[in-house]
Order: sequence, then C-alpha cells, then structure tokens
Amino acid sequence: MKIGSVLHVSFLVADLERARDFYENRLGLEPLSRPDLGFPGAWYRLGAQQLHLLRLSNPDPVSGRPPHGGRDRHVAVAVDDLDALTARLDAAGIDYSTSRSGRRALFCRDPDGNALEFIEQ
Repeated sequence: MKIGSVLHVSFLVADLERARDFYENRLGLEPLSRPDLGFPGAWYRLGAQQLHLLRLSNPDPVSGRPPHGGRDRHVAVAVDDLDALTARLDAAGIDYSTSRSGRRALFCRDPDGNALEFIEQ
C-alpha cells in the first residue's frame, strides 16, 4: 500500500456567497463544477488539486484563533508572484501577515477564519 499526494482540502463556511466572493473575486480562483451532495458548497482549482467549500455547521470556534495563521490549522499553497498577491489583498482590504521564517510567504484568513499560507515558488 502507498499513500499518495493530497487531492483536495475542505473548509467549512457560514456564508457561501461571501466565501465565493473571497475565493473567486479576491483571490481569483477558478470555480469547478460540483455534484449535488445534499448541501451547498463550491469547488475550486488549486493547481493540480482542489479546494472544497462546505456550507455546513462548524463545530470549531472561529473566534479566539491566533492572529498569525502560521500558528493555526492552515493550508499552504504555491503562488508565483507574492507581490501581485499582496497588491490584490491590499486592494481588497484583506489583512495578512508575512512568514516569520524569512521565506517569501504570507498568511491570511478567509471570511470564516480559515487560514491560508501562500508561498512564492
């Protein structure tokens, strides 16, 4: 038996339209078709992988999380131009923090508090 690579990551969201605005209009992710799973959601392309948004009740608190996303659960994705992403986040008024490791990376949160790390490659 061999366990392979990550195929998708799922985030719980409280407001699907607000989350879609963030991922599509703020980050520019490509939406994918999604089967009817019996609850609302959205799927996005993340390179060869996918991001799935699930409009379901969240059992975890969204308040009280660390301000820096690197000290919380997060997904890390590659970006080819960190300066362009920074400009896009600034224009949208989205808070972020840079990596404390010195790498060309930053962390931000979506409207539901899910942490994302973007690493320039």
